[in-house]
Amino acid sequence: MTDKLAIPADEFRAMGRAVLERITSYYEGLPTRAVVEPSTSQAIRALLEEPLPREGSSFEVLLETFDEVIARYSRHNGHPRFFGYVSSPGTAVTTLGSMLKDAVNANLTCWRSAPAGTELEHITISWLKEMLGLAPDADGLFTSGGSMANFSALAAARSAKAPGNVIRDGVAGPRMCAYVSKEAHFSVRKAAGLLGLGEANVRAIETNSALEIDVADLERRIQQDQADGHLPFCVVANAGTTATGAFDPIGAVADVARRYGLWLHVDAAYGGFAALAPSARQLFARIDEADSVALDPHKWLFLPVGCGCVLYRDAENARAAFSHDAEYTRRIGFERDEAFAFWDYGPELSRPFRALDLWLLIKYVGAARLAEAVEENIACAKYLEKLVQASDDFEMLMPVVLSIFCFRYAPKGFGGDLNVLNERLMAALQRGGSTYLSNAEIEGKFALRGCVLNYRTTRRDMEIVLEDVRRAYQNL
Repeated sequence: MTDKLAIPADEFRAMGRAVLERITSYYEGLPTRAVVEPSTSQAIRALLEEPLPREGSSFEVLLETFDEVIARYSRHNGHPRFFGYVSSPGTAVTTLGSMLKDAVNANLTCWRSAPAGTELEHITISWLKEMLGLAPDADGLFTSGGSMANFSALAAARSAKAPGNVIRDGVAGPRMCAYVSKEAHFSVRKAAGLLGLGEANVRAIETNSALEIDVADLERRIQQDQADGHLPFCVVANAGTTATGAFDPIGAVADVARRYGLWLHVDAAYGGFAALAPSARQLFARIDEADSVALDPHKWLFLPVGCGCVLYRDAENARAAFSHDAEYTRRIGFERDEAFAFWDYGPELSRPFRALDLWLLIKYVGAARLAEAVEENIACAKYLEKLVQASDDFEMLMPVVLSIFCFRYAPKGFGGDLNVLNERLMAALQRGGSTYLSNAEIEGKFALRGCVLNYRTTRRDMEIVLEDVRRAYQNL
């Protein structure tokens, strides 16, 4: 065989069947697995570490290693009671889609590199705009995640609002100031640092009792920066914060942005696809006025990790920030749509075929079923809220807005520090394997925090959460 890496067709089919059987068994067994099996870095490394292999191994041996080490010692984000952070469970159909995507191995730099993939990305981007109610002439592209989407949006805003050609000449002149609530994701501040704007020039605006941005404080800070000779250029509204799910009043923030000539960016990485749920739709009023929106299909559209999205109301602003030419990228013999290049609208040149998983999922299940799954996630979080409110040993620390819940255990007669107690309970839960929660701090109180982002999760799972907390307390 001249091809040193080829696998005979019959052998490859057998390997594929073996993999598919393991994937199916993995999905079937998720509800009864521990969310995570306790171990240590040293112990896991000892099971995997070896010198650079000079010869190959049998595929069966590799699958055994996957079963016994990699799968065993993974944190199972698809478990129905994994509520830590904002992590997608993935879906069976996109697992297959990833296999198809990797087989084609398209590099979506531009149309000529991936004609079908480029068209599919344009189409799926249009579907996302429709889900949120954005204008048909808005445009965008897929990114690696919400952090890169926020980075791209802030780069476009910087170019649009800078007094000169910031791409050619660098950041000069007055300080350019961006405004976010104190609850905003750190990726906005990080992007400002990477773009040369300076993290210190990202103003943290006060929040109200619901942890929404305080619009009066926002306006006051903008006026103060103008008086100090600075250049306010961008305000970020949160469509569901990471810690508590707080949702800023987009319309009120849009009014301030227009009054002072600021770029309005909406960070909807977590909460954006709640727009599919009738119970949350009203929160998205006037989102079509945003200059840019960050989304994460790999959160509430259940896609595999690695699929974020940035949408621009006017994509020419992004083109001004990102467009570059070189001889090796010159599109010879192409005109109009066939000359399209994604690198003109975002920071990446090499880009994976992110659209295929999304296209496959939406075409297979339909938007209606996705909307039902999102609505059910919200209902589960609100059900836990009701259980807590009906109990005499738990306290809600924030109202449930979307699918994030923040509460704490406060047993009757407990005279100690509730922050210390709940911190110990969270650690015990994470080791216990039945329920996995993370944490937030709300007005100085340590909160047990969870995010329902899994179509496998049921109301019974929410009951088990409280049972597990009580059991962990008894075992301290």
